[in-house]
Amino acid sequence: MYRKLSQGWLKHLDFIVLDLLCLQVAFVLAYMVRHGSRNPYVREDYRVIAVVFTMTDLLLIVFFSSMKDVLKRGLRREFTMTLFHTVLLAVTVSFYLFSVQNGDSYSRIFYYTMIALYFCLTLLVRLGWKVVLRKNPIRDRTVLFLLVSSQNAEQTVGDIRENSHGLYQLSGMAVLDRDMRGQEVGGVPVMACREDVEEYLKREWVDEVLIAMADIGVPGMSEADRVAARTNSAGGTVQGPEPEDLYRNLIEMGLVVHIRLEGLKLYAGERQTVEHIGNSTVLTYSLGSVTLGQAFAKRAMDILGGFIGCVLTGLLYLVIAPMIYINSPGPVFFTQTRVGRNGKKFKMYKFRSMCLDAEARKAEVAVACGLDGQMMFKFEEDPRIIGSKVLPDGTYKKGIGNFIRDWSLDEFPQFYNVLKGDMSLVGTRPPTVDEWEKYEAHHRARMSIRPGITGLWQVSGRSRISDFEEVVELDRQYICDWSLWMDLKILLKTVKVVFRRDGAM
Repeated sequence: MYRKLSQGWLKHLDFIVLDLLCLQVAFVLAYMVRHGSRNPYVREDYRVIAVVFTMTDLLLIVFFSSMKDVLKRGLRREFTMTLFHTVLLAVTVSFYLFSVQNGDSYSRIFYYTMIALYFCLTLLVRLGWKVVLRKNPIRDRTVLFLLVSSQNAEQTVGDIRENSHGLYQLSGMAVLDRDMRGQEVGGVPVMACREDVEEYLKREWVDEVLIAMADIGVPGMSEADRVAARTNSAGGTVQGPEPEDLYRNLIEMGLVVHIRLEGLKLYAGERQTVEHIGNSTVLTYSLGSVTLGQAFAKRAMDILGGFIGCVLTGLLYLVIAPMIYINSPGPVFFTQTRVGRNGKKFKMYKFRSMCLDAEARKAEVAVACGLDGQMMFKFEEDPRIIGSKVLPDGTYKKGIGNFIRDWSLDEFPQFYNVLKGDMSLVGTRPPTVDEWEKYEAHHRARMSIRPGITGLWQVSGRSRISDFEEVVELDRQYICDWSLWMDLKILLKTVKVVFRRDGAM
């Protein structure tokens, strides 16, 4: 997975919004205390300072990671962090007023009252909202899978539930020293054993893996310990890969892997950070990582682009819908289940460019075109495209569906997926379910980020690149080298490639 060092800024968006609301409430109350009026926004000078306070507060939250681990903070630490943030806000805004020589425009009583009210309000709201979330977890939690031994399984489950502050959803576990498939430990189902855990994790939606099984072997163990680790409680041999190979393979899948630190061997070539899950100190491996500010900027760009794209999609609908319906009566939009980040399935939307029975005929066309068994099905002269036909002399005649695909107009409804958060403007191509089921372990790494409407593969040759291993390598390159500037360059190249009409994305 593409690891966010901030633990995922979207998970703290509710705290950010509440903080900004507290700021505005404090602003209004302080104005009422000093001037007696209920609406400070009618005055231009106070509207300006309200904007300055808001933008400064937001920037400080983003770049100083004020909300990092907010759910894990106790009363004393929350008090300290809130006080630090409030003082930083006051100093920054004071420096701004001094720089523009505009401080005399505002009452000192208003200024100090607002800062005090803001501190009290945001501290109380943060503490109260954490109580609400712990009792009623309404946010999307990280899907965590456990690799444990039979001896420490129950203790690990209890530790995470009691000390992870609702950040994780335990989707299942694999017990590696016994075959306990079909049983439950602490209410968590045992989904796999050592023999089949890799195959299970290749197919299922899992965000992160916690390896909490030092008692049955960790990377870097001695040969004697390795033999002991492969002997189960009944004296038999445990089938499946060596622990060190298993851990390495999970990292190669692109999963975020947390490993307890005892006796740990470091793997080269991967990002490593020290974190805490429950009461355990773990070393976390991931293909890449982003800061809170970088994640914020990428998602903000997605929201803006998704909104603009949805507006354009509505305008295109007025033109494209009649063209599709006249040539192939039926739904204008095509929906298909695709596989997103870490195996999470979602409904992807497109303008329909193929006949209604296109999915039913897919296998038939694949065999006829010699594409059966390919990891990606892409055929430029596809007879299922609306309006296309093969003439008696064998010539392929394009139709309205080809026009829609050549200009990538069918992709526009995916801006709705971007706005929802299923996709990003730039990412990796989301595979179909049947393609996902053919993936080898190392192929899974390309789905460790949100899929995108466009990506490095599409602008590096688009349909001319047919070797799936080359696609995977380009996707890994994008994940490891990502930057906001790279996204902007890919978006600009996408526009260029579309107007050159090198083939559909």
